[in-house]
Amino acid sequence: MPRSLHELLTAHRLTPAQRRIASYLAERPRDAAALTSAELAEHAQVSQPSVTRFVALLGFDGYGEFRRYLRSATTEPVLERGGNKFQAAVDADLRNLAALRAQLSDEARLRAIAERLMASVPLVVVGYRVSAAQAASFAYLATKIHPDVRLLTDSGSVFGDHLRHAHRCGAQTLVMVALPRYPRECAAALQQARTLGLHTLLITDRLVTALTPLADDVLSAGVASEFVFDSHAAVVSLTVALVEAMADAAGASARQRLEGFEDYAAEQDLFLRE
Repeated sequence: MPRSLHELLTAHRLTPAQRRIASYLAERPRDAAALTSAELAEHAQVSQPSVTRFVALLGFDGYGEFRRYLRSATTEPVLERGGNKFQAAVDADLRNLAALRAQLSDEARLRAIAERLMASVPLVVVGYRVSAAQAASFAYLATKIHPDVRLLTDSGSVFGDHLRHAHRCGAQTLVMVALPRYPRECAAALQQARTLGLHTLLITDRLVTALTPLADDVLSAGVASEFVFDSHAAVVSLTVALVEAMADAAGASARQRLEGFEDYAAEQDLFLRE
């Protein structure tokens, strides 16, 4: 059985009712651990039999065993009390990072995804609006490891042109970064990729959104919404961890590419000396 709640909820294809249960569990795991099956059904706006079937699907003998699992799997990070609004926002980031740490306790899934990304040449990376910055950061780092990363931030027919060209060149996988608020273009891009037969990885903030049914794999890290604009600190950590797993999957070729870049950087004197 997967060790983290995130791994548990992403190990199965879910029906719409089951996705509502998973969404509630992902967003309020500590609250859910205190609920009866009837109360969980009420909060998730599904029937009690749907909860029973969901628990059985996850491999538990009954709801009691599932609730004991929730209590052991959900831990609250120790934070200082009080503080101003800026400190409260950092606290929210720390909670998201703690949840991400628990999610990464079983690294097998992240490594399997990284191997798939390395096998796709070229690798397509997509992001729109605020997510474009995170997509660009991931693509920039991945380029140091992967031989051909193509960042797409255009939508509509221009996106379609580039996606089809990448597919003709051998692309097998598309990585979509989609953080709140989710542009409609994200759904269209995932649907186009699926039509072409590409495998899709969605990097987002929650396990269950309007986009997750359109993706083959989902990696999530929470965003902090205490400020006027969201903080993506945990998402950055997730994408850097994914690049690290890609480097592990690439092995000697990754080391050669990194050493080659360092030689080039020294030759061109790219960086200031400390």
